[in-house]
Amino acid sequence: MIPKIKYSGENFILLAGPCVIEGEEMAFEIAEKINAISQKLHIPFVFKGSYRKANRSRLDSFTGIGDEKALGILKAVGEKFGIPTVTDIHSAAEASLAAKYVDVLQIPAFLCRQTDLLIAAAETGKVINIKKGQFLAPESMQFAVDKVRESGNERVMLTERGTTFGYQDLVVDYRGIPEMKKNNCPVILDITHSLQQPNQSSGVTGGKPELIETIAKAGIAVGADGIFIETHPNPAIAKSDGANMLRLDLLEDLLTKLVKLKKTVDSL
Repeated sequence: MIPKIKYSGENFILLAGPCVIEGEEMAFEIAEKINAISQKLHIPFVFKGSYRKANRSRLDSFTGIGDEKALGILKAVGEKFGIPTVTDIHSAAEASLAAKYVDVLQIPAFLCRQTDLLIAAAETGKVINIKKGQFLAPESMQFAVDKVRESGNERVMLTERGTTFGYQDLVVDYRGIPEMKKNNCPVILDITHSLQQPNQSSGVTGGKPELIETIAKAGIAVGADGIFIETHPNPAIAKSDGANMLRLDLLEDLLTKLVKLKKTVDSL
């Protein structure tokens, strides 16, 4: 389904990378490390990086290094390592621009009901990954899928990323994964965003990265087709979402455990 990936269902798909493209050296360092791990463990890998962050709490928050510069880095990463890439888009006008550089267009959770955005994304012919809104029931995502398919594009995925719980926390309802799989499309679990603590008084999102392994194991156990992880060599200095990221040097151990778990679950 995803260009450059032969997904057989024998292993989960991995969408991973930094929250936002901070620069070429950083992007290549992360991509090279994840690609080596994924090849070793036979995990289909899609490199993730936002070329621009449009949804920020404060006006002084980092938004990016420039659209075409960041998109060019994503394209270069894909070409160097022979891997597909994914990035977010935020408006209908961005769809055709981003589609020139990446293989998968991602619809942010807060925008998953935006009809013009879904149609514009679908019309590019790219794979469309729609994140479930924190405010929506899993069964409601049927209508987002329908908008893409009715616009002539069958290549669609859904991503669970937690549901709003109170004002400053998220919970993952794992019943949503089999529910969304009823749409006959891959369902991904966004592990790191599911551990965000939004709406902090500082205007900087918090997180609980110590629970990454717990959330990931549960997702694989209930049949998620893939996992989404944001990772960085040093999350403490990441320019976006550092509070809920996985440190890059911890990724291989986590993925090794998840591959073993996937084999066990499939044997049951």
